[in-house]
Amino acid sequence: MKKGSWLLVLSFLLILSLFGCSAGNTAQPSKNISKVEPTEIMVSAAASMKDSLTELQKAYAEKTPEVKLTFVYGASGTLQQQIEQGAPVDLFISAGKTQMDALEQKNLLVKESKVDLVGNELVLVAGKDNTKVTSLEDLTKADIDKISIGTPESVPAGKYAQESLTNLKLWDALKPKFVLAKDVTQVLNYVETGNVEAGLVYQSDAQGSTNVKVVTVVPASSHKPIAYPAAVIAATKHKQAAEDFLKYLLSSDAEKIFVKYGFTTLVK
Repeated sequence: MKKGSWLLVLSFLLILSLFGCSAGNTAQPSKNISKVEPTEIMVSAAASMKDSLTELQKAYAEKTPEVKLTFVYGASGTLQQQIEQGAPVDLFISAGKTQMDALEQKNLLVKESKVDLVGNELVLVAGKDNTKVTSLEDLTKADIDKISIGTPESVPAGKYAQESLTNLKLWDALKPKFVLAKDVTQVLNYVETGNVEAGLVYQSDAQGSTNVKVVTVVPASSHKPIAYPAAVIAATKHKQAAEDFLKYLLSSDAEKIFVKYGFTTLVK
């Protein structure tokens, strides 16, 4: 083969080689771009806050989509015990100060984060068609067999009920009639289903039910002021995100939602 022909062949092979390398190195768009997972905040909250916090959860999701809120509801005493036992909680909202103070004494809170969030009223409720119960004093009547309150040792509403009825000189007379419940939601359910004739719950609980009526507001002077304290848990792995959500709960926007669901505002 002539020299010129060899050069032509080599040039041709070189072009093919360069073309192949270029094609092999063509960048392809990644189909496996990992999606950033939202920060999950676990909130333990008193059962009486469920309706208001459900709405606030939706509002906060629109405002802060990078944070996922997960709620656990129950009696404040039960939630306190879970936190003491190491439950992975970031923020605690209690219906009573006793439970929050117990956690603070054990250094389980970010102390500077503790704040009273909202207030409430204790009310006497009966079935919507009940005509026998028109006052607290009516509870002592012989034809009133069962009255429900939250277990005072673990349910703040039950503790307030005990304090009020004691100060009103009704506790001893009513004690044999009590049906104790694990939380205020269960008290309300007992009244709604007719398992008891009356119950003592928060105004926020009664307001959300169409099957009970508020007979009377328990005199505020008969018990300590009702306040819902909130605090970030010391063991949280998402301190800033938890503090940001708590700050939102103290905002005027959140306050309007709390009031909508029957809570009262506190002087801050």
